[in-house]
Amino acid sequence: MSDDVLLGLVLWLPVAGLLALPLVPRGRDGAVRALTLAVTLLDLLIAAWLCVRFDGSVAGLQAETRLWWIRAWGVEYRIGLDGVNVLLVGLTALLGPLVVAGAWTAVRRDVKLFHAMLLLIQFAMLGTLLAQDLFLFYVFWETMLIPMFLIIGIWGGERRVYATLKFVLYTAFGSILMLAALIYLVYTLPRAGVAAPFAFEYLIAHPPPAAAQGWLFAAFALSFAIKVPIVPLHTWLPDAHVEAPTAGSVILAGVLLKMGTYGFMKLGIPLFPAAAREFAPAIMALAVVSVIYGACLALVQTDIKKIIAYSSISHLGYVMLGLASASLLGIQGAILQMVSHGLVAGGLFLMIGMIYERCHTRDLAAYGGLARLLPAYSVFFTILTLAAVGLPTTSGFAGEFLVLMGAFDAAWPAFTQGHPLALLLSASAVLGVVLGAWYMLWFAERFLFGPPRAPHQPLADLGTRERLILVVLVVAVFAIGLYPQPLLRKTELAARQYQGYLLGARPAEGSP
Repeated sequence: MSDDVLLGLVLWLPVAGLLALPLVPRGRDGAVRALTLAVTLLDLLIAAWLCVRFDGSVAGLQAETRLWWIRAWGVEYRIGLDGVNVLLVGLTALLGPLVVAGAWTAVRRDVKLFHAMLLLIQFAMLGTLLAQDLFLFYVFWETMLIPMFLIIGIWGGERRVYATLKFVLYTAFGSILMLAALIYLVYTLPRAGVAAPFAFEYLIAHPPPAAAQGWLFAAFALSFAIKVPIVPLHTWLPDAHVEAPTAGSVILAGVLLKMGTYGFMKLGIPLFPAAAREFAPAIMALAVVSVIYGACLALVQTDIKKIIAYSSISHLGYVMLGLASASLLGIQGAILQMVSHGLVAGGLFLMIGMIYERCHTRDLAAYGGLARLLPAYSVFFTILTLAAVGLPTTSGFAGEFLVLMGAFDAAWPAFTQGHPLALLLSASAVLGVVLGAWYMLWFAERFLFGPPRAPHQPLADLGTRERLILVVLVVAVFAIGLYPQPLLRKTELAARQYQGYLLGARPAEGSP
């Protein structure tokens, strides 16, 4: 099969699995789980093949499919891989089967509906990443909301209704702003002789007048900032994470939060480069605030899920810092940090779900001495904790180090010209590394090595299924940390082109 056909399969296989689920007889929950796992595993294999084949030295889309969808409006079904989305597509495909395997014993009611929602959100997330038409992107962007709403609302905790409503209100507000800007953007651009005015390449090649870019960028940026989330638009996230089932938390941390940072890189800044350059210092300042504020809040939590939830705000702050730095190192570090955070935070949420199945509490005070009770569990938890801290040889170090290098690289010229604020912001971001080590090591010390407070009944250590899930994540974390160069090569050209929008000089197509 050609690459474009394979990429179409990556996108539509979850839909095929979704349509096949009703054929499974009632009461055959094991068959439902097996079918969903088989579909996501096949999806992963095809996506991995395409990611390996992706040539980072070639500009433009690869494995592209381009068909008319609504010809009268100029809307296309257009999907493809590029240097911006290729790693996130691989991450989404990887987490799919791990989420299904992680929920194998955790979800016992409405099993068929639950797995249908997992497949639907997998389809929506992949579609959002692969879409190369603004109308198609918006449809997938909104579709993601539906299954996550149901996953939290049906299988969530005691305050799931509150968390669900808060999640929907925040994201719907951002989506309305983006829709208004989308309509204005498309219908005020010159359309004479243009067959596909919604195509990303056309919109980027014809930016709106500088006078309109400010509010258009603000509308898109607010929608993306809510999804990241950037402080002070973050308050929906801890509630959503705490009340969501484990699978929902993994999807949120692993992929959904990256949709905001991906939106900035793919659309927000390329579509409105003049406004983006003006807003870049403010974005950097909010990113540093998110890094420090998220870390400080994580430090005072007693709910083990909230610790990881607030740490996500801090880690995504590094991503935004790298993207706004206009430095090649910072931009590539931001992309690596997106992937690393998906692996590490997803793994930590899976491990919290595993211990919750055994002890049925998220209160940190209820735990202690797990290193003696659950040695295998403790080894994996320690590895992921150190990756979250940014220990060298792990993916967390590769991403954060490049982001900080890029931030200092961007700030130094301003400092030498008598503008110390940029350097002060970059230096402040280093405080997030210290605070991150503080709250994560404090968490691990109490959780694994503190005075024994675990239930008196014997606790079973990790089973074969759980170990396989964690082995996959740990191998990926070390592979990226020890040898990130293949991933950097695949994203370098896209990062240079993105850098050009922020610097006001678009690189020539095909430039190295």
